[in-house]
Amino acid sequence: MANIENDSEWTRRQFIVRTGAVAAVGAAAPFMRIADAASLKGISKSPNDKLVIGLIGCGGMGAANMRSLMGFEDVEVAALCDVDDNRVTNDYRDVEKKYGRKPDVYKDYRKILDRKDIDAVIVGTPDHWHALVLIHACEAGKDSYCEKPISHNIVEAVSMAEAAKQHKRVVQCGTWQRSTREFTDAIDYIRSGKLGKIVLCRAWIEDGFHAGRQQPTEPPKGLDYDMWVGPAEFVPYQSNRCHFNWRWFMNFGGGMSTDWGVHMMDIALLGMSKDQDLVMPTSVSAVGGRRAILDDDRNAPDCMDAIYDFKDHDFSMHWSIGRDHPGKEGHGTEFVSADGRTLRVWRGGWKVLDPGGKELPKESAAPPPNHWRDFVDCVKSRSKPRADIGSVAQTTIVCHLSNVALSSGEIVKWDAAKHDIAGKAGKNCLAYHRPYRKGYKLPEYKPTA
Repeated sequence: MANIENDSEWTRRQFIVRTGAVAAVGAAAPFMRIADAASLKGISKSPNDKLVIGLIGCGGMGAANMRSLMGFEDVEVAALCDVDDNRVTNDYRDVEKKYGRKPDVYKDYRKILDRKDIDAVIVGTPDHWHALVLIHACEAGKDSYCEKPISHNIVEAVSMAEAAKQHKRVVQCGTWQRSTREFTDAIDYIRSGKLGKIVLCRAWIEDGFHAGRQQPTEPPKGLDYDMWVGPAEFVPYQSNRCHFNWRWFMNFGGGMSTDWGVHMMDIALLGMSKDQDLVMPTSVSAVGGRRAILDDDRNAPDCMDAIYDFKDHDFSMHWSIGRDHPGKEGHGTEFVSADGRTLRVWRGGWKVLDPGGKELPKESAAPPPNHWRDFVDCVKSRSKPRADIGSVAQTTIVCHLSNVALSSGEIVKWDAAKHDIAGKAGKNCLAYHRPYRKGYKLPEYKPTA
């Protein structure tokens, strides 16, 4: 076990993680090895040649993002990191097959951040780990592709965006709908004014996920569960609240409001904004809770209706987590104009409807670039990517505000100038701020002008 607080180099960088929580890579996993000088031969250190990447958080979207980036000839994956040996095997095999050499594997993500040959990292951990890994990556001079939602709470989102800004890091976020044709067409159409004055936006998702009932057990061999819990409140291991299912437990995720809200509300906010600097609500109220999935360990709401009021452009937005949405796709975003016309967009298509529901003609704009290619190109050019963390942090905060309003039972007001909730309403909620577990500390970055 590594005693991080006694490690002067990491202490200097403020890489403060729970003392003794990080296990060294064990010999029980035969495919794992620590980097040595020989393993670094042939790896480019310059992003002008090849972008050398490390994956932090194997399996799931972390692995999917890695495979997307592996499709580019100017990208090379050098290392993998996960606290669960069982999540590494497939990624390890595919990297070795692609590059003809074995990637280095760690359980301690800081080992990747300390490598001078690695230019950028993929942050593919569960939500409750995103803030620490991303901020530490910025402090280590690494660019990042960070999965969505970027944070577990509002305070983390603000600190993450500011860390990237202050350390001048390129951070692309996993809101890939920003680079998908139907959504970019819809956003361009709304921004063009062709639908007229927008008075209402709607975004929605169905939620039927069951985690089931389980009793605590011992973690499986190969999983450092203490490290997996990380800065969150420690709860005994249950498989139904670990990999993937952590989304439905508010200790680790934010339910559908963050998991899908960050996609669907993002499109509404982009359509109502001139660019990536998004319009922000002035107040939020919400009703709902666990109303349908009751005999279950999950504690995230399965039904929610949140109303956001915006003074900029004078419109409101309705966010819905429901059992169904008759006549519509199971997810989507709508823009409703003053004369009753509606633009509806979902994964797979978009349409413009007259007040009676008849489909109207529409026009397409130029196709967007590949989301992952955009990240690579922006790292090299030092340009702002399509899903820049400063912008996605705004969307993420909007998503968290629905959970804050629901949890507190209060109307929550947002002060965009201060990047904070105005007043005390909602500030005692987990979706606003969480106390980190003893031994962990969030490096808080305050907004600058």
